[in-house]
Amino acid sequence: MITTPIRTTEEIEQMKAYFLSRNKYRDYTLFVTGINTALRISDLLQLKWSDIFDSDQNVYRRHIEVHEQKTNKHAEIALNESCIRSLKLLRQHRPFISENEYIFCHQNDHFVPISRNRAYHIIKEAALESHIEGNISCHSLRKTFGYHAWKKGTPSALIMNIYNHSSLEITKRYLSISQDDRDDLYFSMNL
Repeated sequence: MITTPIRTTEEIEQMKAYFLSRNKYRDYTLFVTGINTALRISDLLQLKWSDIFDSDQNVYRRHIEVHEQKTNKHAEIALNESCIRSLKLLRQHRPFISENEYIFCHQNDHFVPISRNRAYHIIKEAALESHIEGNISCHSLRKTFGYHAWKKGTPSALIMNIYNHSSLEITKRYLSISQDDRDDLYFSMNL
């Protein structure tokens, strides 16, 4: 079954509320950072505090620099306010001692990131408990970014570039554009 994006802002808010209501700040930050950066889970889990926070200046970085594991390409990703707010919340509840600690670390060892399998279970459980339809997994976070960017009118070529896709057709399939999305366009035209 193909992984699907989280299609509505209401569902996104349900997922956020699920994590916050259970004081799962790490998992909340994983979710928020994932849907706002379009990073693959393998790259997201490798982020350390030093990647996003400048201790010398005591400020969050405007951009994170990532060497993507899958494509071996360099990416510079802007950190928006939603990301920074979630990171501040996590830091408030789990301060880091060393910048070399992973952001999405084990409860007992901050120098070891959680596994992809653990991240999958975190997202899957939250989606099930929040009654989100579709096949939601870690990859849904990346797809959610593109889907909502597309819904806001972002040019497909820009989304394609962010994802490093080689063709527009790949991006279209990737975004899981449904009949409902096509219907919404038809119904909204009313020329």
